[in-house]
Amino acid sequence: MAQRHPDPPAPSTPARTPDDALTVYLRAQSTEFLRALRLHGEAPAESTRALRRAARRLTAILHTYRPLLNPAWSDQLHPELAWLSGTLGAEHTYEARLTRLLGALARLSDPAYATVSGPRADPTPRTGSGAPAATVHLGATKAAALLERQLTLARTRAHSTALQALGSARFHAVADKVALLASDVPLTTTPDGTDLRSLAAAAEERLTDAVAALPVLPPGHPCTTEPPPQGLSDTPWHQVRLLLRLHRYAQEVLDSDGDGSPHPRLRTAALALNRHRDAAEAAGAAAQAARTPRIAPATAYTLGVLHADQRHEVEACRFAFQQAWRQRPVAPAPH
Repeated sequence: MAQRHPDPPAPSTPARTPDDALTVYLRAQSTEFLRALRLHGEAPAESTRALRRAARRLTAILHTYRPLLNPAWSDQLHPELAWLSGTLGAEHTYEARLTRLLGALARLSDPAYATVSGPRADPTPRTGSGAPAATVHLGATKAAALLERQLTLARTRAHSTALQALGSARFHAVADKVALLASDVPLTTTPDGTDLRSLAAAAEERLTDAVAALPVLPPGHPCTTEPPPQGLSDTPWHQVRLLLRLHRYAQEVLDSDGDGSPHPRLRTAALALNRHRDAAEAAGAAAQAARTPRIAPATAYTLGVLHADQRHEVEACRFAFQQAWRQRPVAPAPH
């Protein structure tokens, strides 16, 4: 009787390693980049947004996970992707800033808003005749025209710069390097056993330390009618915003088997810091416009009120961020 041999075991799928997760993520972003590039002739605006989104993520990943990648390759590509992301985003930034400022001007010059909102709309003490509100209303049209002229010019220049960048040899060199990621991710090994999770944890620790160093805002601060605290620089908040982005993208790599959605707490915190940046930069644009030579006093006054309004928004966004950050993730209920 012939001896019966056991059936051979079914081939098993190799266990996925952390390096695999990084490879999968970089290849996915490379694919998104190339897909956006092919779309440029049909939908340039959509293509530019997608190119910038992929470039921003690739830049962050090359920064956070640099020890796991070929250093010469990473150090060469990282600044080029950062250049591309910044160049492609400038036009949208100016457009959004103009929209924000014109909307705020319309709100501030509305008599109904001035009556209801009081100190936020107009930090200057009111006379019995309501002169400050009338001055804002009088200067709003010329202030809007001045802002539109300045920011439209900046947006047009940014658009031309982006078009030149997309047609340059520099951009095509970047695109060629990104395209190679689809087939060859230049990974390396570290002698100390550094891995994805330890690097992601380091990114989170840098973020946590930066948040802890922020000034603590007074309770109920945005709701008060007092002027905001003086001397609080925007720079630490902008730095936290960048560190939060690095943390979120680092988590995307670790969670690449999921849907890639950040925790609601992180998403809310990121949105607050994005609004903080927008309001701070809009306040700067209003202040710059107010320094334009030979503008009418009513126009300068209105731009000053607009600046104060945006700075108040900055303080409100800081408060919103700290409120979101204090909401710790809820642990799942035991089964």
